[in-house]
Amino acid sequence: MRQADPGLDALNDHLEPHRRSRAWNDAKVSAHHGIIPTAAAKNLERLSGKHRAVYTLIRARYLAQFLPNHEYDRTQADFDCNGEALRAVGKQIIEPGWKRALPEALAPAKGREAPAPQTLPTLSQGAECAVAEVKFKDLWTQPPKPYTEGDLIKAMKNVAKLVEDPLLKQKLKDTTGIGTEATRASIIQGLLDRGYLVKNGKALAATPAAFSLIDAVPRAIADPGTTAIWEQALDMVQSGEMSLEEFVTKQAAWMSKQVARCAGLSLTISGPASPAGRGATPWKNKRKPAKRKPATSARRAAKPASKP
Repeated sequence: MRQADPGLDALNDHLEPHRRSRAWNDAKVSAHHGIIPTAAAKNLERLSGKHRAVYTLIRARYLAQFLPNHEYDRTQADFDCNGEALRAVGKQIIEPGWKRALPEALAPAKGREAPAPQTLPTLSQGAECAVAEVKFKDLWTQPPKPYTEGDLIKAMKNVAKLVEDPLLKQKLKDTTGIGTEATRASIIQGLLDRGYLVKNGKALAATPAAFSLIDAVPRAIADPGTTAIWEQALDMVQSGEMSLEEFVTKQAAWMSKQVARCAGLSLTISGPASPAGRGATPWKNKRKPAKRKPATSARRAAKPASKP
């Protein structure tokens, strides 16, 4: 890789080729596998745009597995100022570790930057410190920031936080949450295409149609704990404790029961006429008919069907 990219020379002295991180675990490999760079030396100048960006991300995460842990010292100092509790926090990086390979990937999104860490001076218990300056700020309570697509993907992965049942919560922690790394982005895109989500810049927002649908469907369908129950059943299928036919039969019976409970209900879903300014109805993904090539000879022309 150094032959292909001389820019990696700065990492060479910090790499530990014999290091094995949690990423190297054959027991976790099933239907999905990882992508790593190969030893074939190529000229990176031939890569441009998205191709080079994808390669750079894969390369960075691969090299991070062979770098030491990221280490830092965190100091917290508590003060009593005329009966008011004051606190100062300092942070000093000791070993950059794996962050040497991921400086850009770990950069926070615009508008979400954390304040730069400060280094505290040497302090001792009982020491007196002078208050150099006092500033008063008039601030307004800010609402939670809207989800971006990246935030929503993380929430789908960590959906166990929204489940109260301890067994189901643990099951979702052991699996991938809602969807997989390969399907979460397409799930979100499907919600955008159907008008259940709208984009405002990078922010995502649920539409009235989404709220109406969640309020209307049975609780079990909207509960992420149901995903954990299905995962448990699929584990039984994988281990041979349950056949696939039995699983499908139980799912069909359960779904029929949910549909029967909703029979006769009147549902009104309100929402925008089309998502993101598109002209087509959100839930109708119309396919354009393929253009047929005209017949070039009498032999290729279709024959009329014979009458019975």
